[in-house]
Amino acid sequence: MLNDRDGNILPRVVPYKIDTIQENNMNIRERALAKIRHIRTETSSDRGFTLIEIMIVVTIIALLSAVIIVPNVTKYLKRAKIEACKLQIKNFQTPLLEYQSTKGNYPSTEEGLEALVKEGLLKKVPVDPWGNPYHYRYPGENDQEEYEIWSNGPDGKEGGEGANADIKSWEEK
Repeated sequence: MLNDRDGNILPRVVPYKIDTIQENNMNIRERALAKIRHIRTETSSDRGFTLIEIMIVVTIIALLSAVIIVPNVTKYLKRAKIEACKLQIKNFQTPLLEYQSTKGNYPSTEEGLEALVKEGLLKKVPVDPWGNPYHYRYPGENDQEEYEIWSNGPDGKEGGEGANADIKSWEEK
């Protein structure tokens, strides 16, 4: 038995082999590496996606685009054509004013917008964004001193309401 300086009995120290410590460290290390390898194989799959999984995702994307994207795009295209029509009607103002300044009045209803082509003020009379000709009248029914230009709108028929309403120069001023 061993005593310390004060006479207390010290516990017996069993010599621990260094080899045993190294063996324990190796076991711990090997177990940790095995665990890491196990986690790696669980989280990273080498098999990829199946054709069915890819087709399901593509189908979902197609359905979403058909439901969400296409209606919004067509709505904006309709609005853009209406705005383009309004702009074209306003663009007739310059050649018509030039015609009036040289001839003293606007072209008559019978002469129509073709008179601007004959005078060289337009290369050709444009059609509205829906491929229909613009209508022209002088003197106007709403103002005898002004010309009137209109498009029958998206439906191509006179009249109409909402999105199919006619686009008229006298309503844009």
